[in-house]
Parts: sequence; structure tokens; C-alpha cells
Amino acid sequence: MDEICYHPAEMSQFPVLIPDPITSAANAKVKSLQALHERKYRKKSGWFLAEGARICREAVELGWDMHRLAFLAGRERDAVMRPLLDGLAASGGQALPMTEGLLQRISRKDNSQILIGAFGQRWYDLQAVVDTSDRIWVALDRVRDPGNLGTVMRTADAVGAAGIILIGDCTDPYSVEAVRASMGAVFNVKIIACSEVDFIAFSKAWVGQVIGMVLPVAVDYRQADYGGSLIMLMGNEQAGLTKPLIDICDQQIKIPMQGRSDSLNLAVATGVALYTALDQRG
Repeated sequence: MDEICYHPAEMSQFPVLIPDPITSAANAKVKSLQALHERKYRKKSGWFLAEGARICREAVELGWDMHRLAFLAGRERDAVMRPLLDGLAASGGQALPMTEGLLQRISRKDNSQILIGAFGQRWYDLQAVVDTSDRIWVALDRVRDPGNLGTVMRTADAVGAAGIILIGDCTDPYSVEAVRASMGAVFNVKIIACSEVDFIAFSKAWVGQVIGMVLPVAVDYRQADYGGSLIMLMGNEQAGLTKPLIDICDQQIKIPMQGRSDSLNLAVATGVALYTALDQRG
């Protein structure tokens, strides 16, 4: 068990205790943060990593629980740190000053940020769609690429969408790669995970419409009616939507290709559809 040492003279200067800097890669707390790169440990702990002062500060401002804050030793007096330490104290979290090399080990990047936060995950159920029926939701069927998922979260946040519905076997929205790609949007959109069966049952009882991106038989995305309560349904990067999901779509849309490419990247296609819907809805 690692022993953490505190300086009594400094304990009253900060809202949380600031221990001596961690210098060993064998430290259990360093290892526990490194483990959050793996899905099984994120699932077990319910935590995930976010990097950078701006993103972590926004998460704290939005009321997310921060359980650990790893930062470059000696930076605890920086002005940018005070709201983060306040948020850490409010969550009952722990400050972990350490060397730059250890921060790089945790982030797995040579140019790591000066701080890394470990936050508690948030998951919602399909009732959240009913509760925010005046806003767009994005549903993704078996999305596998964390970069795509993170970019979709970022775009969904940009258009004011309520959240993301992950259908079936999807990549983890709280993976380090997805969180990075979201540029902090993961903290500002609701995330739902459900089975295809549950999503289909919900959509049949729901008062809103489901618009699916379907190739090749569909109408031009510019001709669709995006009014009312809306779920934008996008398919797997390689296989597209399953037949059962296609069958529940109230409208089926496509983005026509003018060159030799037969389709757009999932994240790009989602962005095109969402901004078209936003423009139409005013």
C-alpha cells in the first residue's frame, strides 16, 4: 500500500490535501489511472480519463464528479488549478501531483497535458429521449471506431443535440480515444446504450420520427422533413444499418456522391445530416 505524505504547512492553502509528488511508475495510483485505458477496468471502476485544463474545468462546471486529478508537481498554485481543486474537493477526490514522465505514462502521449482527471461515467436509459423530445438525438448502430464516435459526440453537441444512443455492440464512448476526439463534448451530451431489440421496441411506441441513413435506395437528404421529435439513425461504418433498423425508419435518406467514392465517413455523414436538420428546424 502506497504511503502519501503531506506538508502540514500547506494543507490549509488548498481545498484538498496536496501530497508529496509521485515519482515512481510502480505507484498503485499511477497504475490505476493507466488501467483506465482498458475497457474492463473502466467498466469495473465506473471511471474514465479526460485530459487538459479546459476540458476538466468545463466538466467540473457541469457538475461531473472528479475522483482523481493527476497534474505536474509544482503547478498546484497556478490560477487554472483552483476551480479544479475545488471540484475535486466537492467530489471527495484526491490530488496526485507527479512528474512529467508519469503523466506521459498515464496519457500514453509524449506531449501530455499538464493534468489528467478521472471522472465518474454517466449512463442514461431511453426515457431520457422522451424527456428531451424537443431536441435531436443521434442513434449509432454498432459504431466501432472511437474516433468516429468522439467526433459524432462533438458534432452532436455543436448542433445542440440532446445525446447519443448506442445500439448493440459499440465502441466505448468513455475510451481515452473517444473522449479525446469529442474535445470535451462527452460531458455535454447524454449517452444511452441499448440493444437493437430494445431500441426497436422503443421507437415503435415513441411519438417522434426516426430518420435513417440508408444506401442506396433512399431520398436525397436535402428533401427530408426533419421537423418534430427526431432520432437521426446512422449505421455501422462497414455494414450500414441492419434490416430490422431500416424497417423502423419513418424516412430513409442518402447523401448523393458525385465522384468515385460510394459513401462518406460516418462522422462526416452524420455532421452533414445534423446541420441540414438544424438549418431546416431553424
